[in-house]
Amino acid sequence: MVFVGFGFLMVFLQRYGFSSVGFTFLLAAFALQWSTLVQGFLHSFHGGHIHVGVESMINADFCAGAVLISFGAVLGKTGPTQLLLMALLEVVLFGINEFVLLHLLGVRVWGGMESGVGGGQGQPLSQERGGGGGVLPLTPPPQVRDAGGSMTIHTFGAYFGLVLSRVLYRPQLEKSKHRQGSVYHSDLFAMIGTIFLWIFWPSFNAALTALGAGQHRTALNTYYSLAASTLGTFALSALVGEDGRLDMPILESKFKVQDTCGVHNLHGMPGVLGALLGVLVAGLATHEAYGDGLESVFPLIAEGQRSATSQAMHQLFGLFVTLMFASVGGGLGGIILVLCLLDPCALWHWVAPSSMVGGREASQILPYHHQGSC
Repeated sequence: MVFVGFGFLMVFLQRYGFSSVGFTFLLAAFALQWSTLVQGFLHSFHGGHIHVGVESMINADFCAGAVLISFGAVLGKTGPTQLLLMALLEVVLFGINEFVLLHLLGVRVWGGMESGVGGGQGQPLSQERGGGGGVLPLTPPPQVRDAGGSMTIHTFGAYFGLVLSRVLYRPQLEKSKHRQGSVYHSDLFAMIGTIFLWIFWPSFNAALTALGAGQHRTALNTYYSLAASTLGTFALSALVGEDGRLDMPILESKFKVQDTCGVHNLHGMPGVLGALLGVLVAGLATHEAYGDGLESVFPLIAEGQRSATSQAMHQLFGLFVTLMFASVGGGLGGIILVLCLLDPCALWHWVAPSSMVGGREASQILPYHHQGSC
């Protein structure tokens, strides 16, 4: 999903396809390793060592997904060094935001529920043993539930990227808007990325949810939500907007946010909606509705440490915390990148095979974002 799904999803730009896939490869490879260290220090640092397992690898994929969502907002406007610097900062803030949501919001003295190390998206996991055979310390149950990453992945990644894009806004890029179009084959590859993400999204959402009913519920809900939303999108697209298309130019015309990949409507709004629905579901959580599964979904409610209303308020506050981290972090990252000290313009380009484009070798064509100045 990270390399093929996100990579090909971003190749719709006719002059930025190679860069989209290549930078996705670069960013994801960097984020996977950096997030393993950052999340390891925050979640699974015991006995002077970071304990790595399958959960750590999956959590690193989640973090890389958030970074690539932000990349979509600044696609074509930044160079490789700037993108790596963005990822360096974003991974740290992603880890801190996740740690605050899962372990610090309203934390109380914990009285003995067995849950594992590494919180990831905050699912109770079985105990793991470290390399020396010792049992790792148990961590308290998560304070905020975010199994599908509505807040920690989609909302955080989208609004981090959008604020970053706003800070990096350059009016002169308007002169090269005609280069942001797509052609038949670029749209075809983007469709391949879309379908790839569509197919694997149920397993992506259910990867770290509680074993048994929790994973089944997550996979089923995601599967049928995808199918229903696909039908709804096709129907609505034919009814709304000129030429049967849905467009959101207001972000750029009113707020000066150049959202290249539309991460606001693809990740931002769905992430906020999912978080708000999480507030509603938490407020309605009862033993009658969940049965024995309540302990795995909302352990603090099941143990009587927190009421359903209190859990709902924690969920809502978690959304506000995520938006704060994303906005402040994106603004800080934008200020750093706008200095343009680490990535001077016109000093890099892809060395592609010697195919001819417009009478010139493709290896001599700069990415379209260099049509404007730093």
